[in-house]
Amino acid sequence: MTGMGNGDLFKSTTLIKIAAFTFLAVAFFYFGKHWSDAQQQPLVFFDSRQGHSPPSVADVGAAVSLSPNANKTFDLASMINDTVSDNGKERKDDGNQQQQQRRDAIPPPPPPPPALQRMGVVDENGVMSADFEVGKFDPDVVDNWGQDNETDAKGSGGARSIRVNKFALCSSSFREYIPCLDNVEAIKQLKSTEKGEKFERHCPDKDKGLNCLVPAPRGYRTPIPWPRSRDEVWFSNVPHARLVEDKGGQNWITIDKDKFKFPGGGTQFIHGADQYLNQIEEMVPEIAFGRHTRVALDVGCGVASFGAYLLSRNVLTLSVAPKDVHENQIQFALERGVPAMVSAFATKRLLYPSQSFELIHCSRCRINWTRDDGILLLEVNRMLRGGGYFVWAAQPVYKHEPILEEQWEEMVNLTNSLCWKLVKKEGYIAIWQKPLNNSCYLNREEGSKPPLCDPDDDPDDVWYVDLKVCITRLPEDGGGTNVTNWPARLQNPPDRLQSIKLDAYISRKELFTAELKYWAEIIGGYVHALRWKKFKLRNVLDMRAGFGGFAAALIEHKFDCWVLNVVPVSGLNTLPVIYDRGLLGVMHDWCEPFDTYPRTYDFLHANGLFFVEQKRCNISTIMLEMDRILRPGGRVYIRDSLAVMDELQEVGKAMGWRVNLRETSEGPHASYRILTCEKRLLRA
Repeated sequence: MTGMGNGDLFKSTTLIKIAAFTFLAVAFFYFGKHWSDAQQQPLVFFDSRQGHSPPSVADVGAAVSLSPNANKTFDLASMINDTVSDNGKERKDDGNQQQQQRRDAIPPPPPPPPALQRMGVVDENGVMSADFEVGKFDPDVVDNWGQDNETDAKGSGGARSIRVNKFALCSSSFREYIPCLDNVEAIKQLKSTEKGEKFERHCPDKDKGLNCLVPAPRGYRTPIPWPRSRDEVWFSNVPHARLVEDKGGQNWITIDKDKFKFPGGGTQFIHGADQYLNQIEEMVPEIAFGRHTRVALDVGCGVASFGAYLLSRNVLTLSVAPKDVHENQIQFALERGVPAMVSAFATKRLLYPSQSFELIHCSRCRINWTRDDGILLLEVNRMLRGGGYFVWAAQPVYKHEPILEEQWEEMVNLTNSLCWKLVKKEGYIAIWQKPLNNSCYLNREEGSKPPLCDPDDDPDDVWYVDLKVCITRLPEDGGGTNVTNWPARLQNPPDRLQSIKLDAYISRKELFTAELKYWAEIIGGYVHALRWKKFKLRNVLDMRAGFGGFAAALIEHKFDCWVLNVVPVSGLNTLPVIYDRGLLGVMHDWCEPFDTYPRTYDFLHANGLFFVEQKRCNISTIMLEMDRILRPGGRVYIRDSLAVMDELQEVGKAMGWRVNLRETSEGPHASYRILTCEKRLLRA
């Protein structure tokens, strides 16, 4: 057998490789065609002529099998996108289905706990707290506390059309008109006037009330601003010269060309009020004007120089006098920018609560304190704070005439029966101090006069209440006697806060703090947005004062003004709290006229007043009274419900005021609005 050479071996190996390659090529072609048919996708054969004319059969080589897609055209980009989209959609559908199955298998998470907010008076543990945030709250929380929840308003500001006829000017005889004190018909019908009944309130019937605009006197001018007004005012604004004739020699008042000048003297202090005040404080240093003594009452005040000069010592003095032969003395006081009211010691309680004043002053005030078993001095005792001082400068103190010595003896006996202590008598001044508690009263002999008032007698009930011949009891818990010194007392919730008749008990302090923060924020907004610092605010009346938060906020923002805080009879009696804070206040019913002269206030503030009082009073009646007591050029800010704003705007326009309706800080959907008004000068 012949052996195989190297060449033959090489040839046989090459043939084997060619055969294997051919077999693999045919196999791959077969499987490729089979896979293409199974996927129902045509296998595309393409070359560089893609996108041109389709190839003909003659162009295809004989050694290559014809594609089943011959003579067909395909958009390659579209096919690629469709393929990717279909595959992606399929994968996405599968993924979504799997994710949904997983989500269905997982239980939903529990709801998150409610966010804790420290709103109002309760912390996150439900405990009362004095350190809290006021937050955004409905003004009714503070404005209408103590009132029924009145959320269903009549109308929504613009829901009904209101028309008010233009008010006419009153005759010139009304220029100094005070409706409840100038009611001649009612005064004529009094059975007696010997005890001063004609100087008390006798308001006209509703159908005979003021229905016109009180005109200013001829030549009326914008008042001289404080502090210059303490020493001079325009003659044309208070054109009455009788006081100059009667008191010119006592250094009260003089006329200098077109002005009244006030040298600062008085009947008993002709050398000036400053020297007189120094003497009082030197006699009893514990009086401490501006610290211990913050609120005082000056009875029979003349032109109020005593109170005017105490203002520079941080003492608020309410000067009171009747509308009597000393013509317009209260009007002079208010024109000067000094707190004052027309008021008389006669047969009714004065409109101030018990323990209001740290010091009550009477300098030749022409009041017989010992008449009718001392009923008038007992009224002083009611209003005088426990431990407070009564200063009497009068002829019986220093003159030695028989009748005057007898009057002095009567005064000493009466004050002893009241347990007052005569702490100092020097020159023409005598100073007594009231006890701090009831121990002296309870240790008196049985049957001593005057008796203690009945335990159920409310010493803070003052609206048309008769005077009583009895000694007002002091609270057993020391309320009213233990106030802190000024200025800390302005911010500190006083003990008598607990005597306010609210449904809640502990929350009174929180309401007090909330009101203070609320008004501080509001006044801050007024200062920045409405430029209140440019207003010449001096005599301010808050017509619905609450705890006095508005007045306190003005002090905190350093406005050089004073505020008379009015507590309406329709609400809660917060007057004791107002006085314990070192502020001034008075009880009043806004269905009746106020006891002051026309044109005596620069600024009137009414918060939530009309929505409450519209059930009792005619809105136009209140607005006309506001116009009477407002100075020409003075401003009014009414913060109230939308339900009354339409009528308030129309009445304001009918009185000739410039009115402007503004949104509150709560925004356009709040139920409250602010009506800003300015009074024009009108002359008869």
